[in-house]
Amino acid sequence: MTSASRTPLRIARVRPLDAPADREPEAFFVACDADNFEAPEGRRWTVTTTPFPASPSNAASPGRPGWEEGDVVDQSSFAFLSPCVPANVLGMAHNTGAAGRALPPQAFHKAATSVIGQGDAIEVPADSRVEPEAELAIVVGRRARGLTLDSAMDAVLGFTIGNDVTDRAAQATDELWISAKSADTFSPLGPWIVTRRPGADAEVRVAIDGEPLPAGRIADLGWGLEEILVYASSLMTLHPGDAILSGFPGAAAPIVAGNVVECSVGGIGTLRNRVIAVPVSSPSA
Repeated sequence: MTSASRTPLRIARVRPLDAPADREPEAFFVACDADNFEAPEGRRWTVTTTPFPASPSNAASPGRPGWEEGDVVDQSSFAFLSPCVPANVLGMAHNTGAAGRALPPQAFHKAATSVIGQGDAIEVPADSRVEPEAELAIVVGRRARGLTLDSAMDAVLGFTIGNDVTDRAAQATDELWISAKSADTFSPLGPWIVTRRPGADAEVRVAIDGEPLPAGRIADLGWGLEEILVYASSLMTLHPGDAILSGFPGAAAPIVAGNVVECSVGGIGTLRNRVIAVPVSSPSA
């Protein structure tokens, strides 16, 4: 991706609503270049090839009429899946404003198995304090290691919305944050990838049951997007479909079963997930 990418192409990974229940789950990639996401033309998508060669996103789906490359499908005919199937999900710690930048950059790892998509349920233990964090997520488009500030954006396919769901009690007792951030369903991504970079003034916000919390801006991040990519690619090889959550500049609040969480990023859209309760589990003696 380069700064010359001006067309806000959206790329989504979707499942037809009429997919037979007795087969392997189906997934197709679709794209839309309409500027107005809510207009009729913004709800018409063209079936396309995968943007992630050699990625686990490419689980084979059987061919079906109306879903061949170049076919046009309406948004009412499918459900959004996570737009990528990352090998790695990284998050940036303490990445807000001058206070975050005063510290060395630091990333944490989230389990790839924690990724869910638009409309999927976030599973919250009944006795925990769990909070959502809306974040701009960078989606890697090519294998990359040792990126520089000049080359960083060339490795990016686009941007999506990430929800860095966090168990605050577990975060306080687990120095590695594994139990706080890697539980099943704790990494919603979606609903699509936008290939145009959002502006620095784009708002990043959480809403719970339609009630918005105070927003931040991308400009409020301590470490910028190119710097994040340079840092992440100094730690490991990034792979097509990997997602890097850039940091949460807004306000959070606890969520409980029955809530609907909306994470919004200006220029990208809104990621919605409902919340359900799961039994509390503990290690056996």
